[in-house]
Amino acid sequence: MNYYAAPVRDLRFVLEELLEHRSLALPGFEEASPDLVEAVLEEAAKLAGDVWGPLNASGDQQGCRRQEDGRVISPEGFKNAYQAYVEGGWNGIGVSEELGGQGLPEVVASSVQEMLHGANMALGLCPMLTAGAIEALAHHGSDELKTVYLPKLVEGTWTGTMNLTEPQAGSDLSKVRTRAVPQDDGKTYRLSGQKIFITWGEHECAENIVHLVLARKPDAPEGNKGISLFLVPKFLVNDDGSLGERNDVVCASIEHKLGIHGSPTCTLSFGEKEGAIGYLVGEEGRGLNHMFTMMNEARHKVGIQGIGVAERACQHATAYALDRVQGKARGSECTISHHLDVKRMLLSMRSRTDALRALALYCAAQLDIARRSDDADERRVAQARADVLIPVIKSFSTDQAVDIASLGIQVHGGMGYVEETGAAQLLRDARIAPIYEGTNGIQALDLAGRKLQRDGGKALSALLDDVDATAQSLSSTAALATLGKSLAAGAQDLRDTMKLLLEQGMNPETGPDAVQAYATPFLNLAGHVLCAWQMGESALKAQAALDGGSDDPFYTAKKLSAEYALSQWLPVGRAQRAVIEAGMETLSEFDATP
Repeated sequence: MNYYAAPVRDLRFVLEELLEHRSLALPGFEEASPDLVEAVLEEAAKLAGDVWGPLNASGDQQGCRRQEDGRVISPEGFKNAYQAYVEGGWNGIGVSEELGGQGLPEVVASSVQEMLHGANMALGLCPMLTAGAIEALAHHGSDELKTVYLPKLVEGTWTGTMNLTEPQAGSDLSKVRTRAVPQDDGKTYRLSGQKIFITWGEHECAENIVHLVLARKPDAPEGNKGISLFLVPKFLVNDDGSLGERNDVVCASIEHKLGIHGSPTCTLSFGEKEGAIGYLVGEEGRGLNHMFTMMNEARHKVGIQGIGVAERACQHATAYALDRVQGKARGSECTISHHLDVKRMLLSMRSRTDALRALALYCAAQLDIARRSDDADERRVAQARADVLIPVIKSFSTDQAVDIASLGIQVHGGMGYVEETGAAQLLRDARIAPIYEGTNGIQALDLAGRKLQRDGGKALSALLDDVDATAQSLSSTAALATLGKSLAAGAQDLRDTMKLLLEQGMNPETGPDAVQAYATPFLNLAGHVLCAWQMGESALKAQAALDGGSDDPFYTAKKLSAEYALSQWLPVGRAQRAVIEAGMETLSEFDATP
């Protein structure tokens, strides 16, 4: 029962009916037709379901192995599966044609990435980090670095990593100590230091690994302003483009983790000999700013990753519920899928996964507009929306994915708690996503502090105007009127709490404490309301199809999913208003000292 079928029909519903393929009308996407997008999704589904998916359980069981010389061997089949991905041109699907990619919209690339993460999260992490490296290098790298490294990264024959964390510097990167000493040639640096928790930091699936590393020059000031970004290849590159000698960077160990066992999480040691040769990326002292280009890309994709695992958990639980005979319904033995409590769990899992997917792809569409629109104001507004949405998508999607995977175990009962069914692996794998790429608490602080305070809530208010418009459309549709009332109430809750947070956040006496105290419940409320908004849009599309005479059960299922989200899930999120209005005195007075 441990299988995965890519949700092509659900993805097409979002792209074609909710987003109406608006990305395809943007400059640069003239050759990307709806038929082409459909063909891309179908082919990606084959790769995910037939090649990557079957390796998910075996990769978890085998894990990665570090050799005495520091080499890391991935689970059996991973190298060939990754090569199939590279040979199919999938790594460059969302990269611009100018950089050698296929130049498809971000919404399409994100859809493909959801399939790959749903099929095999551990393997999917490898190209996810490469995508971030491409983004950072394309924005900040010199022409020489771009010429040497970007083509191979875009192809996927070389992979990329992100090296931030050190033993003494977790989320507080101001404490980074890795040193970068400039050399006499005026072009290179010698790096020495240690980085931990480096995803796919060493492996044999690609010819070379390109590490993007935060480090300090010897004369750099303390704090964030002293940090620069460096490119450090595993193998040095000769003038003719061929690979040269091994650089002075080695995997000192790999972590033994709760989940994602097929993904090597490495401790990398730079400069155990003469020092690892590196090249400055961008401006000195602006490494953290440059790295955030990569991190923002990664944060959206971590949200997508959570959605992929949630989708697989839905499929896994549904298949088991349809097969497991236990109890009676109307006097006859039945599968557990007939019991209302199991139906509640399955519908909750499905409804939330649908909602998270719709919001994440809506954000991807905003990124398309921000990058491609020929209207400067439209680009600015879209980027502001994406900036507000990314912390929600990263944090809310991954928190929900953990809960969805946990509920999947509950559907399995005792069989879910043993490893042979595969349900437990999904929970173990999903659990890392709320932690890496900035913990979800950091995402909440980013939303409630930085994003909300810098524009006085303008971008979020504009989003809520759209939520209100959807609520009005629902209220004007007889069959959906109660859903409109529920959505409008949720939107008002979010407006009111935003006002409270802005007022207290700008108060010199309460500001920092208020943001810290209210950030997480505020993000949870925002996630529920914005996801409910997308499900309201789904309900309108499904109802229109049914009113038009469609007998496709897909639309009936979509309507039920939307009804659950707005009538039974949104009220749970609305309770976060009461949490915020309860104040922060209890948190302020709490002292963890024994």
